[in-house]
Amino acid sequence: MVFEPRSSRSLLQRRSSVSNAVQAGLDGIAVTSVAWYLIYDQFGYITSDYVIMLLLLIGALAVIYDHYAIYRSNVGLSVKAFRLFKAWSATFCFLVVIAFLTKQSETYSRLLVVQLFVIGYIVQLFLHVAMRELQKRFTAHARLDNALIIGNGDLANFLYQKISNNPWFGERVMGCIWVDQEEDQAREGQDAKLRLPVLGSIADLDEIIAEHGIRTVYLVTPLGGSAVIQDVYLKLLDKCIAVNWVPDIFSLRLINHSVREIAGIPVLTLSETPLTGTSLFLKNLEDRVLAALILLCASPVLLAVALIIKLDSPGPVFFRQDRTGWTGESFRIWKFRSMHVHQPENGVVEQAQRNDPRLTRVGAFIRRTSLDELPQLFNVLTGDMSLVGPRPHALQHDTLYSQDIVDYFARHNIKPGMTGLAQVRGYRGETKDIEQMIQRVNSDIEYINNWSLWLDFVILVRTLNAFTGKQAY
Repeated sequence: MVFEPRSSRSLLQRRSSVSNAVQAGLDGIAVTSVAWYLIYDQFGYITSDYVIMLLLLIGALAVIYDHYAIYRSNVGLSVKAFRLFKAWSATFCFLVVIAFLTKQSETYSRLLVVQLFVIGYIVQLFLHVAMRELQKRFTAHARLDNALIIGNGDLANFLYQKISNNPWFGERVMGCIWVDQEEDQAREGQDAKLRLPVLGSIADLDEIIAEHGIRTVYLVTPLGGSAVIQDVYLKLLDKCIAVNWVPDIFSLRLINHSVREIAGIPVLTLSETPLTGTSLFLKNLEDRVLAALILLCASPVLLAVALIIKLDSPGPVFFRQDRTGWTGESFRIWKFRSMHVHQPENGVVEQAQRNDPRLTRVGAFIRRTSLDELPQLFNVLTGDMSLVGPRPHALQHDTLYSQDIVDYFARHNIKPGMTGLAQVRGYRGETKDIEQMIQRVNSDIEYINNWSLWLDFVILVRTLNAFTGKQAY
């Protein structure tokens, strides 16, 4: 028997609202009006070049604002302002790149472009704040639909708080009912201040719906709770109640999770590298261009360091060692040699320590200033590493830490880097206990889940301070 979706309609439908459509329309009108005014103010007329610029600007806004979910997420004002700034900046970066590629950059007034960037952002932010206040006033007097959560636990509490803290959501959660009463009673006192009101058990479903006038239900079930869903769903279907299923996948360590569709079938991706398609191309472009520029600028330093290492102690200039890279494949990392030539005792690779006796005089300096890491720019150029990503560990250390940290190898879902989020947070150098490595792994996975070119830029800027601090040795 061949499975076929029962409906030609896609299961993944984007829900829209009037306020989001109005907000998008206002942003488009505002940006066009500001640009039109600035052009007329400077030139007195509008040319075909500026008409093309405006068309590209509006088209880029539609695509980039959708990518940053400017109109699809209810977040705090500060987060919205920052997200709007990132999306607006990305739009202008796109226009600048197009202008340079088409050799039209001299056609446009730089003053006008800067003014449009600053004034356009301020006007849009004002409109978003104004729309937010209008929504709050409207929803304060609007009738809310009563909602019920079937299930309990951390995810149910999180859902309850998010709906309750969004006055424009249009729903009021009356409480939850237990699916497994014995299990939840055992946990009842663990998180009392965050628990949502418990209205009863699954056996009381009909009475609770009638008593509270429930119009919407959220099924919050653990991964093994699908057997409950069918019985409850059929019962709710007869009552003309909106039913939402929220599978509790968050009990797992999710790596760049997403929702997509294959031939009409919804697919929950629990673990996936963020480096696919355009993202991989942009990451590689960022690495190759910046690594080449840094090598060009730092070549005198590289030559000088290589020379003093050779004069300071016998042995090779470079140190090479096998490390685990992207998708678990091994590669050989390049570093300047900072230690006397030696063999690991009993085959065990020891981490570098503060005041390590194995360090040479030059080695102590280049490790303290992180100059020993510069040859990894060649690893970046060959594609084995990235400028930013989880730091690759020795193979023996990977084996050791993976025995105590269950999701340790999840950090290999992206290219290893010369610097990373863990390093700029201070989790670098020797790890004296397993808790320090756990913090490093958590930061690495946080980086994978939130990867963007902007995050790479922020980490690179913070690296300038972090790699010459007290933790560098």
